[in-house]
Amino acid sequence: MREDRTRDNGRNRGRAGAARALEDRARIAQAAARLIAEHGLADWSAAKRKALRQLMLPESTALPSNEELILALQAHHALFDTAAHDACLRAQRTEALVWMKRLAAWDPLLVGGAAAGWATQHSDVRLELVADDPKPVEIVLAGAGVSYAALPPRDDAGDARSARLLIETPRASLRITIVTTQQRRNRPRRDDLPRLDAAAVAALLESS
Repeated sequence: MREDRTRDNGRNRGRAGAARALEDRARIAQAAARLIAEHGLADWSAAKRKALRQLMLPESTALPSNEELILALQAHHALFDTAAHDACLRAQRTEALVWMKRLAAWDPLLVGGAAAGWATQHSDVRLELVADDPKPVEIVLAGAGVSYAALPPRDDAGDARSARLLIETPRASLRITIVTTQQRRNRPRRDDLPRLDAAAVAALLESS
């Protein structure tokens, strides 16, 4: 009997600990979402760590995943600034569509927060283009008098490096990632984040 009680107590403590860990992760995600949405903190890892400190939780506390943070951002928008968020999201998607039409030769996709719907007023508008050589994209931009900055390349698939450009417009910061045909085709299966073509973005704008 005593062994049974000890075993039961151990299970109860384990369940309580798991529930507390889930609650802590949710609290961190909510606090981090507030930092991102209201204060423009762009580094999600930094936002999670800052939220952890604000909540005075132990450094060993497990941090929420980016997927959990996205859910917290969506909840934050729904609770605190629905109308402003909807207007901001529409403006970002409208700007994205303008550039997707300008860059149609490279099969642009809208990615990131503007595609998924969790973007904040501080978020970049992110486009993905396909080009085995980024130079033609840069030549077209330069020929049209578009000022842009080349950002450090980023690992996109395996050891491949994706070229990235930043364009500052009066309405948004536009980040363009240029991937090769093979990189887009070989995207990891676990990567199921929304990627919208121009027709899908136009349909979203029309429906809203």
